[in-house]
Amino acid sequence: MNQYNTKCLIIGSGPAGYTAAIYASRANLSPILYSGQQPGGQLTITTEVENFPGYPEGVTGPQLMDDLRRQAEKFGADLRSGIVTDVDFSARPYKVTVDNGDTIAAETIIIATGASAKYLGLPDEVKYNGLGVSACATCDGFFYRKRVVAVVGGGDTACEEALYLSNLASKVYMIVRKDYLRASQVMQKRVFDKENIEVLFNTNTVGLFGEEFVEGAHLVENKGTDKERLFDIAIDGFFLAIGHKPNTDIFRGHINLDEAGYIVLEGPTTATNIPGVFAAGDVADTRYRQAISAAGTGCRAALDVEKFLAEES
Repeated sequence: MNQYNTKCLIIGSGPAGYTAAIYASRANLSPILYSGQQPGGQLTITTEVENFPGYPEGVTGPQLMDDLRRQAEKFGADLRSGIVTDVDFSARPYKVTVDNGDTIAAETIIIATGASAKYLGLPDEVKYNGLGVSACATCDGFFYRKRVVAVVGGGDTACEEALYLSNLASKVYMIVRKDYLRASQVMQKRVFDKENIEVLFNTNTVGLFGEEFVEGAHLVENKGTDKERLFDIAIDGFFLAIGHKPNTDIFRGHINLDEAGYIVLEGPTTATNIPGVFAAGDVADTRYRQAISAAGTGCRAALDVEKFLAEES
């Protein structure tokens, strides 16, 4: 067990964390970054990325994250494997404990732990992840032009995803476990007015099937009633839109979070309610959840750290 000191500690290694490391390194802050449970973040389980600037031919998610990692290393960032298990924000320098027992004393911290998409918990979701299963229509919808897809969920997010996909796919099923949509009336009207969207109410997904990629879904209607009916639909893509969970459990009670667990930012910057603690990427983003917007906030967080330290000196 060792103790280290740093001007800037970055927790998380997705687009936000790596970009923050690039900017902080170029500002001579010698940042230490801990990669977390999923080094590279959610993009490491994404096959093709075609909407990240600078890659006109597209790039795989793992390759994009490796490029960002190598760029951060080039400028001198200290990139480490490990999961932060505890934090103490009671006084600066702030104390952070890592799963190997090491502790870090940090003058400033950038939290970039991201958010994880909620899944149904089906084994087939894991089997076909990146092979037809996705939690981001904006990221992957382009690959399903003129094909048939399904969206799981009944809230505003699910409706937004279905509407987005309806402009690309030939047909969109919405799989809704209740007998109504939870979305706003405006969103409901848009969905019902769209000819190529079919809403399957009182329906649950019990499995997916396909030789190599998703080819269909096993569904059950009116589950647990005398009207229960099992049936299949043929689809090429299966999109989860039942929400995201920010990875903020270890920060609960230490920092201001909203009702859903996202970090609350103070004003137009990336600052939190704790002086010297900043947040970037999906961990503080309830709306966009894109790699490029996460990278942008990573840049902003590093600049905020630099300004914070400069004003103290």
